[in-house]
Amino acid sequence: MNYRYMRVLVFFDLPVLTNSNRKAYRDFRKFLLKSGFMMVQESVYCKLVPNSTTGDTVIDNIKKNKPPAGLVQVLKVTEKQYNKMEFIVGDKKSDVIDSDERIVIL
Repeated sequence: MNYRYMRVLVFFDLPVLTNSNRKAYRDFRKFLLKSGFMMVQESVYCKLVPNSTTGDTVIDNIKKNKPPAGLVQVLKVTEKQYNKMEFIVGDKKSDVIDSDERIVIL
């Protein structure tokens, strides 16, 4: 099957206990950014590709540049599937009192 536009999503959980682990994390993140990925959340990156074949090439490049330790997962979805993503956000907390509930008039 060949779809017009696709998204490649990369999820990763990498160790950062040692200096070499942190360097591998930074290098992998820089690789993703230089390859055109955008951060969706921490450790979740996304890239728009024109078709499935290009998506496969991107995934091959990720495999070649994977860090030595940790978990990297890749998911390829159509743009239509990606657009069905639901955003669920909790209540916004604010330390600023923006009501007149506690006004003291002198």
